[in-house]
Amino acid sequence: MSITNMPETATIDDAPSISRTLARAFDDDPMMRWFFPDDASRGTRLERYFTTIFTRQYVHHSVCERTGAAAAFWVPPEAQAKAVPDAETIQELQDILGDRAPLLRDAVETAAGHAPQEPHWYLAVIGADPAGQGQGHGAALLRSGLAKADAAGLPAYLESSKPSNLSFYEHFGFTVQEEVRLPGDGPTLWAMRREARRPADA
Repeated sequence: MSITNMPETATIDDAPSISRTLARAFDDDPMMRWFFPDDASRGTRLERYFTTIFTRQYVHHSVCERTGAAAAFWVPPEAQAKAVPDAETIQELQDILGDRAPLLRDAVETAAGHAPQEPHWYLAVIGADPAGQGQGHGAALLRSGLAKADAAGLPAYLESSKPSNLSFYEHFGFTVQEEVRLPGDGPTLWAMRREARRPADA
């Protein structure tokens, strides 16, 4: 039976499936492997991580969409001041990361220092379960979010720590703005931006 790749709005009830999907999607991501270096516990901790940021942060203040095998969290400009973790969320994340928690804090602060100052749509998270990759799930979610950014006449922005993903984003019009090396011998982040397009150009 095929799994639909039609984007749908994600709700808090989708948290278990979204967290499992994203945990699988990010298992080989350089930044997540830096945060969670232990192979044996990474999957479980990634599920807890994505459950926390989705249920406490993004589902309330962002545009969260899912397909049968992927999920994406977009933050429009009017929500960017709200879509930040509160004290309880930070505590939960610290509990999940343990002694790696300072790495997350430093990574977030470093990335924020390179983010655009102009209004933009920020792609905070996108990932597809490897079992569903190649079936258009990530592309469908990316097109959906970019259509909203285009409708608002605003650029889109993301960071990626996985070099093999850059060509995927470039296919949709993103270009690398700069390479950001995370502190503490962390991985490189590629900051990517896409100009707004008129419907005829998309």
